[in-house]
Formats: sequence, C-alpha cells, structure tokens
Amino acid sequence: MRFDGKTVLVTGAGSGIGHEMARRFLEEGATVYAADLDPAGVPHGTVPLAVDVTDPDPVAAAVSRAVAETGALHVLCNNAGASSTTDPVSCTVEDWDRTFAVNCRGVFLGTKFALPHMLAQRYGVIVNTASVAGLVGLPDRAAYCASKGAVIAFTRQVAVQYAGTGVRCNSICPGTVDSPWVGRLLAAAGDPARARDQLVARQPMGRLGTPGEVAAAALYLASDDAAFVTGTELVLDGGLLAG
Repeated sequence: MRFDGKTVLVTGAGSGIGHEMARRFLEEGATVYAADLDPAGVPHGTVPLAVDVTDPDPVAAAVSRAVAETGALHVLCNNAGASSTTDPVSCTVEDWDRTFAVNCRGVFLGTKFALPHMLAQRYGVIVNTASVAGLVGLPDRAAYCASKGAVIAFTRQVAVQYAGTGVRCNSICPGTVDSPWVGRLLAAAGDPARARDQLVARQPMGRLGTPGEVAAAALYLASDDAAFVTGTELVLDGGLLAG
C-alpha cells in the first residue's frame, strides 16, 4: 500500500471530497487525522479532530498532535472550503471575508504549521483543494473564484520556495462534483432539478464528477508516484476548461 507508515492530516474530512480522501488514505495504510468543524462524520478508523481552519490555535494543535503521536507528518490535505454564490455587487464584505478566511487563510495556516515538521524530516507533501473556478471566471462566484485563484497562486509559491527540500506542494482543481456541498447549493435554488440539469449540461462528459475521483487525484499527488510533480494544478472537470 502506498501510504503504509505515513501520517496524513485532512481538513474538511466530515463529508464529500474530504471524507473520501481520508477514507482512501486509511485504506492505503496511513494513520489519518481527520479534521472538520464537526468531526462526527469523519471516516471510522481515522482520528477525529474538531478544527476551525480559520483559527490558528486549533490548526497548530492538530498538526502538533499528529506529530506528537506518530513522530511525523507526511501529507497535509488542505481541503476545507466555503462556497459563495454572489456577484461583485451583491457580495457583502462579510461574505467576502468569510470565503477568504476558510478558503485562503485555512490553506495558509495548515501549510504554515506543517512546513517546519516537513522541512525537518526532509519529506512532505501538501495538496490544496482549489477549483476550476480559480482558473476561469464563473457567474455569481465572485468571492469563490477569487479565493480559489489565490489558493492556486499560493500553491505555486510554496512549491518554488521549497523545491529541492523534499517538500512538494500541488493543488487539485475539481469541476462540479456530485457532493453534499453541491447538493446544498442546488437545494437553495428556486428549481433544484433544473439547476442540476444546467450543471450537468455544461460538462462535456455529460455528468458531474464524484468525490472518489477527486480523492484519487489527491492520493496520486501525495504519493511517490508524483515525486517529480510540484507547483502544478491537476484539473478534474470532465472537459469543462477544454470546451
């Protein structure tokens, strides 16, 4: 198994993509610390952690606990995220700040506290969950597009900063995924069925992605199979950007 003896920390592990990441790392032999605002839903067999990724103290504590209990932190998946469905005019300052706090500050804090341990052991992989929304403009996603674009830029900076140290940093950029998060967005639409059909219609492959497909990409980037991959964004969008 690819992650035998490895320690992995996944944020946003209570549902959707993060849950599937944590479950698959566990299946492949890792000791998995599964962090979420509400860790009740994290996969059985992982170590549940209640973490608000916007708050430095619990993020630092999660990293410290993983290292104290296992002696290392090999993989960090900064996956926790927040959605925002407004245009620049209707987006409130509060919504903008909240979106950036979760999507950007959360990635920064996880990286900040994990890096000293990874650099000391001369090995570590950071996988940040960005989005195709960070690569193109999407209607009614002002704060979301901007925040995910920031994640991609930060990922590249970290990769270049620490290239050659044994630490790699990459991002994954999912398109629309059939996850609880998207389910909540659809439920809030005036006509959920029509909204879902519209999402499916914009995918050249004619379907939404699955959390498992995105998790598989994250595990590839975290594995030694991707030892020469750093500073890149792996797009999983059913052909959306190619269209």
